[in-house]
Amino acid sequence: MNKKPLLIIFLTVFVDLVGFGIVIPLSPYLARQYGATAFEVGLLLAIYSGMQFLFSPFWGGLSDRFGRRPILLMSIIMTALANLLFFFANSLTLLYVSRALAGAFSANIATAAAFIADVTDEKDRSKNMGLIGAAFGLGFVLGPAIGGVAAKVSGHFPAIIASIIGAVNFVAAFFMLPESLSPDRRGKRERKSRVRNISEKIARPVVGTLLGSNFVVTFAMASMEATLFLFVADKFQWTMQKASYGFAFVGLCIAFTQGYLVRKLLPRYGERKMLFWGVLMFSSSFVLIGLTSSIWILAVAMVLLALGNGLLMPALTGSLSLLSTPQEQGEVMGVNQSLSALARIFGPPIGGLFYARLSMASPFYFSALLGYLALSLIWVNRARLPEFKEKAPAT
Repeated sequence: MNKKPLLIIFLTVFVDLVGFGIVIPLSPYLARQYGATAFEVGLLLAIYSGMQFLFSPFWGGLSDRFGRRPILLMSIIMTALANLLFFFANSLTLLYVSRALAGAFSANIATAAAFIADVTDEKDRSKNMGLIGAAFGLGFVLGPAIGGVAAKVSGHFPAIIASIIGAVNFVAAFFMLPESLSPDRRGKRERKSRVRNISEKIARPVVGTLLGSNFVVTFAMASMEATLFLFVADKFQWTMQKASYGFAFVGLCIAFTQGYLVRKLLPRYGERKMLFWGVLMFSSSFVLIGLTSSIWILAVAMVLLALGNGLLMPALTGSLSLLSTPQEQGEVMGVNQSLSALARIFGPPIGGLFYARLSMASPFYFSALLGYLALSLIWVNRARLPEFKEKAPAT
């Protein structure tokens, strides 16, 4: 298999996520500067996901029909423009508008997953899906680190860096990124309403289980993300710079897991075991965060979270791809991203509400319960999950 397209899509997603990694840690702090409550901080994260929920299946369907390259290019340049607006925002309202614009055009992850499905065979599909997670993790290493340094100039300055990175990525992708979906493999599908499209995919026995598990896991992650920065600021008096560096540490763990461990472990143990153990570690990490009394306990919890997330996501995405035809890869991945976005709509405000009304630890215990719910769904349906792993050598 020609690995050049995989390298190019990895670099494209990586550079795009560097910009994303710059903006995410910045958002709660800027929102607080404009007087946002914990609930309003959650809404700032949720509005991005709300627009992503509305548009992801649409962009995924278009990529099935017209190819991956134009959708990826459009997503990259529009995200750069949204970050530029974020830089000029001088009110909470404009912060909301800029994140809404970024969410509306955030088609890159679902389309990148479809791209990888186009250029890999079934036995390597889940393993190569880990490249997206590795790009995500490395982007979250470099992005927050850049953001932490740039924030010393001003609170808004990291956003202009993210915008410039996006513009450079667009130029590079325009000249380097190939088309992965040949014209003869493109599907001329009937136009469906978003509700019908999502409901059809959820109704499939195994696909529905995986989509539901992804929704629950993402809900848990989103609830935690909305409050973790508030948690370290209130409990340990961390500044935005320290929180950005901490986020970079988590990204490094995710990158190592998905870029190295997954590629070693998936062929040996298969999707089923990786998915189960990944969700178990992921869920247990939230319990540990809630029990945190020192930075060192929090560090252990973050490593466990990163390892669990790094194991489960490639196995889950790869399994969805294996259960989908070539003509519907973009559509299924779009629905998956759309459900993730739906979880991120409700997760942040609920996490913020729990944080403000119950206790600092309550959002993390809530996330743990959601994670264990996903674990039960996977366990009940484990026998029907697809699996490709290397056969043990004959003795």
